[in-house]
Amino acid sequence: MAKSSVAAIDWITILLFILLVGFGWGNIYSASYQNEVFSLTNFSLVYIKQGYWILFSIILIIITQAIEVKFYERFAGLIYVISLLSLLGLFVFGKNINGATSWYAFGPIGLQPSEFAKACTALALAKYLSDMQTNIKLLGHQVRAFLIIVIPAIIIIPQPDPGSALVYAAFFFPLYREGLAAIYLIVGASAAVLFILTLLFDPLWVVLAIAVFMFLILIKNRKQKPKYSRYILTIIVVTAFCFSVNYIFNNVFEQRHRDRFNIVLGKEIDTKGIGYNTNQSEIAIGSGGWTGKGWKEGTQTKGGFVPEQHTDYIFSTVGEEWGFLGASLIIILFMLLLIRLIHLAERQKSQFSRVYGYSVIGILFIHFAINIGMVTGLMPTIGIPLPFFSYGGSGLWGFTVLLFIFIKLDANRVNEW
Repeated sequence: MAKSSVAAIDWITILLFILLVGFGWGNIYSASYQNEVFSLTNFSLVYIKQGYWILFSIILIIITQAIEVKFYERFAGLIYVISLLSLLGLFVFGKNINGATSWYAFGPIGLQPSEFAKACTALALAKYLSDMQTNIKLLGHQVRAFLIIVIPAIIIIPQPDPGSALVYAAFFFPLYREGLAAIYLIVGASAAVLFILTLLFDPLWVVLAIAVFMFLILIKNRKQKPKYSRYILTIIVVTAFCFSVNYIFNNVFEQRHRDRFNIVLGKEIDTKGIGYNTNQSEIAIGSGGWTGKGWKEGTQTKGGFVPEQHTDYIFSTVGEEWGFLGASLIIILFMLLLIRLIHLAERQKSQFSRVYGYSVIGILFIHFAINIGMVTGLMPTIGIPLPFFSYGGSGLWGFTVLLFIFIKLDANRVNEW
């Protein structure tokens, strides 16, 4: 007899979700409140709309828990295809908001399909990797897995929404967990480091430094009869990559993206133009000190000095009004959620559930790390919201569906034998 999956629901994860959503709404209220008359029917008020988004999230939670768990696995491919069609449909029926055609307009409500495509892609990847015929160590199977991840990202980029597309790098977490060779992560991380170094220094000096480093490794391993062709090929690839960086940076990146990279790398100082948001965010966070100025008492927040403060820059409100202690608490809550999800993923009896769980972990981690880095000036501004915290119905609903599908899968593990 099947055991009750309701009794197996992980309430610790749900509690962390409630705390993050609650703290998020409180800070959205503080960031957008301007001494107006409170009215539950005044949909021009940001915190009122967010409150309704939260209430509707409860309906989504009920739906995800009511659906039979096998539905997610059986129809993962169909759900994925529908999500791709919804992304493609934006080029015909989408509404342009702030220069990006990323929303469908349904009267006063805008729906951003890319927020839901993450969960759909996670289901499709989990379905593919859990297939008995799939071996992620085989090149052909790796290519198919990469295509599942890359196709939605390619559709999203020209909207343009490079921030949402970047999030798809999170799917390397489940791939690595399921046996993908570490060389892919090493190459990816090395390429990112070389890219930054080449922007900071002359490409020739970067290549020479790498060549010296490789030469030292070769000397150290000389007794093991190393394959010199590998070292030579590595130097050739590194040289080609480094000398192509400036061309890519100047001809592929848009000017606003180049400016943001230059500001983060310290090559430019622009506190009034492209770097205004980040500069004001750093001022707001720094002014909070250890304990903050108090809820609704932030001068930077109430003065409206930080643009988009209730959306992508909501963490600056936390830093100013709740200080270092409050900001640390939010970071700890996110870390506890991620650690808890890792625990849940590792206890899954089915590979489908485990892969989906690690996809959820990767997506939440990428959003969390990039948003905090962006708000504190450690990363360029690329428009990635803080999960469960930033204002926005599509974002909140997308993250809610993403998380609670996994909670449903985890609760059903008692019936997987």
